[in-house]
Amino acid sequence: MPSLVQLRHFDGSRAAALVRGEDLHLLESASSVYELARKALESGVRLGELAVKSASGRVMPYGPIHAGESEWSLLPPLDHPLEPARCMVSGTGLTHRASAENRNAMHSAAAVQLTDSMRMYQWGLEGGHPPAGAIGVSPEWFYKGNGTILRGHGQSLVVPEFAEDGGEEAEIAGLYLIDDQGVPRRLGMAQGNEFSDHAVEKKNYLYLASSKLRQCALGPEIILDPDFSSVPGDVRIHRGKSVPWEKEIRTGEANMCHTLENMEHHHFKFPAHRRPGDVHIHFFGAGSLSCGDQVKLEQGDVMEVHYRNFGRPLRNPLEVQPGPPRLVRAIPL
Repeated sequence: MPSLVQLRHFDGSRAAALVRGEDLHLLESASSVYELARKALESGVRLGELAVKSASGRVMPYGPIHAGESEWSLLPPLDHPLEPARCMVSGTGLTHRASAENRNAMHSAAAVQLTDSMRMYQWGLEGGHPPAGAIGVSPEWFYKGNGTILRGHGQSLVVPEFAEDGGEEAEIAGLYLIDDQGVPRRLGMAQGNEFSDHAVEKKNYLYLASSKLRQCALGPEIILDPDFSSVPGDVRIHRGKSVPWEKEIRTGEANMCHTLENMEHHHFKFPAHRRPGDVHIHFFGAGSLSCGDQVKLEQGDVMEVHYRNFGRPLRNPLEVQPGPPRLVRAIPL
């Protein structure tokens, strides 16, 4: 499966590259995946085919860049390079049973109580896998922010001073460009850390929306034609030289209560989500959370997400902004 990365040099210049084993082959015709995708739309050539044709003789070793030992660093594998606000970051929740059970435990006063979270998960089990071409039940949907919240491999994910917590959510995300006719075009998928404030969410389910308004990470690679049927992986927390928590995880349609087609339909059915030229990053949900095992992340912890056949691991350190919260005033004009 072809995969691409986006890079930034310490002088501020950008590049895109095709991953070939241990090497990165810089692209000649585009400095971003967005630019390459636009060229693919204009030429009628498949994105993967154009990426292979565009690979130049300029080759760099991947290892030192991934390890943070290069003058180049990894960017998120898709963004809107000119207008970050034209990149929408969103997601579908309650797609995995473990996620629903974690949410149910947060908000259930009694073990026998069926919360709204479990009801929504049950609806997905009953109607989230419609026949091909049919519309299934709508899943939970949430908004995370625009492209300014995206972080790449190696970059910190910040717990802001007003937050109560920050925790990993190891997921796969779909990466999209809306073409000139308003049709969503899936460019590929990438590993992601959706990263949310579970302490705020736990207080009351109605705080879910604000608990999601945080940074998130993608990458390092966009996989252009992935198999999303069943995807195994691992998620772990590094604390210095120790690993206080780790778990085997599995995502993909076989492990979810909604099909990919159904999740995509219910995101893109809104006309405002089909504006030509926009980029969309849409997370497909997590199956396991460290907070579900009562693990609280600390300053400097490194969150690692690694799904098989989705490229090198995604690692991001946790950075906690010191408090107290600052009052934000709106000033009359």
